[in-house]
Amino acid sequence: MLGLTSPYILIAEENIPSVRGASQAYGLSFVPGTWVESIQITKGAGSVINGYESISGQINYEVLKPVNDIPFFLNVYGSQDSRYEINTHFNNKFSDKLSSTLFLHGNTRVEKNDMNNDGFLDGPIGKQVNILNRWQYNDAENGIVSFLNVRYMNDEKQAGEMSFNPDTDRLTTNAWGSEINTEKIEISNKTGYVFPDMPYQSFGFQNSFQSHKQDSYFGLSQYDIHQKSFYSNLLFNSIINNTKNKFTTGLNFTYDDYNEFVAVNFSRDFSRIDNSVSAFFEYTYDNSDNFSLVAGARVDNHNRLGTFVTPRLHIRYNPWKEAVIRASAGRGKRAANIFAENQQLFASNRNFSILNTDGKLYGLNPEIAWNYGLSFIQKFKLVGKEAEVILDYYRTDFQNQAVVDVDASPQDVLFYNLDGNSFANSFQAEFSIDLMTHLTFKTAYKYYDVQTQFVTGQMQRALQAKHRVFGNLAYETHIKGKGQQWKFDVTYNWLGEQRLPYTQSNPVQYRLDEYAPAFGTLNAQITRTFSSTFEVYVGGENMGNYKQMNGIVQNENPFGTYFDSSMIYGPTFGAMYYAGLRFKIKDKKDNHKVEEHQHIEGEVHDH
Repeated sequence: MLGLTSPYILIAEENIPSVRGASQAYGLSFVPGTWVESIQITKGAGSVINGYESISGQINYEVLKPVNDIPFFLNVYGSQDSRYEINTHFNNKFSDKLSSTLFLHGNTRVEKNDMNNDGFLDGPIGKQVNILNRWQYNDAENGIVSFLNVRYMNDEKQAGEMSFNPDTDRLTTNAWGSEINTEKIEISNKTGYVFPDMPYQSFGFQNSFQSHKQDSYFGLSQYDIHQKSFYSNLLFNSIINNTKNKFTTGLNFTYDDYNEFVAVNFSRDFSRIDNSVSAFFEYTYDNSDNFSLVAGARVDNHNRLGTFVTPRLHIRYNPWKEAVIRASAGRGKRAANIFAENQQLFASNRNFSILNTDGKLYGLNPEIAWNYGLSFIQKFKLVGKEAEVILDYYRTDFQNQAVVDVDASPQDVLFYNLDGNSFANSFQAEFSIDLMTHLTFKTAYKYYDVQTQFVTGQMQRALQAKHRVFGNLAYETHIKGKGQQWKFDVTYNWLGEQRLPYTQSNPVQYRLDEYAPAFGTLNAQITRTFSSTFEVYVGGENMGNYKQMNGIVQNENPFGTYFDSSMIYGPTFGAMYYAGLRFKIKDKKDNHKVEEHQHIEGEVHDH
């Protein structure tokens, strides 16, 4: 987001930070898509309520609410690359106030594929079991809503050479292979109280415990991490004089216990405990016409980052009809988990070195950055059709950064504090139009200028395309009496050339070009809805069959000096086709007081 990778994004589940530290590299890949009710994306620093760590943006996803869910949902999926997936939801309404949903997810990839003939798997094989039991209690008359989530996930992945057998080859030079086994346990609770005679005033109390345990090896290197975290947030929402002036204030506590072991060219235990206590205040002004402002600040006391203030400001203005201008500015600060966030580098024979020793996080100082953004939206009629243009520009300036340098030498990865400039400029132009009834077209162009001062000079970030183009065409037929409908969707993505890490000091046969070539991918899906309860879909990804053929340096000798499999910039499998079905059993009974329940939930979730 905005030219920066996942660690600079705050990812939250219903405004509780959920992807942090050990799990940051995996983003939302451990969240099954059928569980998600909606996703809200904020570019820039975002709200101070959810924490101080976000720098380039915030992603908040809402999980399906038991009170509104249907009794049963089934989704089955299978693809050409031998990935199979099943999702089931079982919902039970015990009373007007108490509901529960059991979410079950399982996926597996059973066959080894090597479509680009480099001797290595195009994608990992493995399996995952993911279970979530979600409870919801609503007492609309007394203004109380509460959620309890209990989740367990176990994920196993195997990658490496086609000939690798973990039973005989693990941590040997027989064949190069990798296994990543992850176990997650999460328990979270949210309780909100809305004053019945003052609907603008409410309390919210959020608590979450997470355990993320990963045991892994990459060839002869090992990486194990077990993070146990506790998060607690107490919020109070009210108004100042009238509903045009609202505020949210509260206290926040975070505790992270890291048990981390790294064995590369050195073996070392990096275990530590991080904790922080915080207070925040956010003021919102909305004249209900053409102007709104959100200004917030938080003070955090962290045992490693020290005591610091995080200010953030967001402004929204409607200068004329159907036009919106947004501006934002804010500061973010975070502790870089340099190994967890850069695990792809373990899949190489690079030597790891930390050049600084006086900092409190792996010897490094915390990352600090300012983000500024400006956005313009205009809706209008074009040849009588509804259309929209969105333009936005964001800049991120780092005061300090944990630099990950793979350009000093192709045999090394260096970690050190920033000494010079590091910034990310992001510009995006988007256009969409309703071409005709049920037919929409959307296109976007994105430009990234992301540069960092390395020991060899200031350079564009590696494996980051400066230019990107996106296009989407979607069409739906009219819905017939029993719910029959066709849906068609086609998406094209084009990525410009990407700078590849420096390899020119390698022997000639192990050198890569300075830039990877530009390429495009075409995806399409057709969905046939037979009724309001049953539908099937088929689709294809990368239908142009583009394949990166030289992704692994020295692939014929993975234990050699020059081996590096972290240079992946594009698809390795080629074209991939899939099919699936969805089946629902709907509740014939009306959801009791759904509007009242949604109102209370909104007071708890809305910041």
